[in-house]
Amino acid sequence: MSWWGKVLGGTLGFTMGGPLGALLGGYLGHRFVDKNPLKGLRQQIEYTQAAFFTATFSVMGHLAKADGRVSENEIDMAKQVMDHMNLNPEQRQAAINFFNKGKSADFNLEEVLFQFQDVASRQKNLKQMFIEIQLHAVYSDGQKHPEEQKILARIADILGFTQQQLQHLEAMIQANIHGGMGTEDRRPIQEQLQDAYQVLEVSESDSDQQIKRSYRKLMSQHHPDKLVSKGLPEEMMKMANEKTQQIKKAYELIKKHRG
Repeated sequence: MSWWGKVLGGTLGFTMGGPLGALLGGYLGHRFVDKNPLKGLRQQIEYTQAAFFTATFSVMGHLAKADGRVSENEIDMAKQVMDHMNLNPEQRQAAINFFNKGKSADFNLEEVLFQFQDVASRQKNLKQMFIEIQLHAVYSDGQKHPEEQKILARIADILGFTQQQLQHLEAMIQANIHGGMGTEDRRPIQEQLQDAYQVLEVSESDSDQQIKRSYRKLMSQHHPDKLVSKGLPEEMMKMANEKTQQIKKAYELIKKHRG
């Protein structure tokens, strides 16, 4: 939790500024100030972690409010993310504060997203996890409102994802919801396999070698330690682990089916 301690102490090593800095500073009562904003890799990672944390919960709040009201399921989803992160009381209060800020009428989604894109510009896997968290929040109440879809499309566009890639991520999230970790998937095997191919980003017509190659690539890209080194808050490692378990589960199902 080193990044959070430095946030609280105002010694993160960067001047955040912008809408994310305003959100974070509004909660903490100060801004990050440093005469030399490029101290080194460790400070850059901590800066990205702070930006990821702030953007995640504020955008989640904005999406929750998109259809005009925040449902109990959407609130529960935000709490589940906080629980997954094992946030301490101060971090949890900050997350709630950002979620509420995202719900406000004056929340500027585009400015927040453009700043987050600037911070995480080269970290595609990090941005993908950000989108996946937002998708989980959207589907927490069992449906997707047209206004939520418009916002998701804009999020994908600003973060450098095509609409086809967004649709693929949505399919993966739905697959995860259908056969989540720790639950028995009682659906027909063909439906399970269809989801498994989606998770591995392959098709049923691909060869065993192609599927293995995609599996190894995805496992490497989503390795929790690697994501943290790119700027994922350490508290989200459990979520990253669940992602790799989902990938492994999909691969094992396809292998078993193919014999």
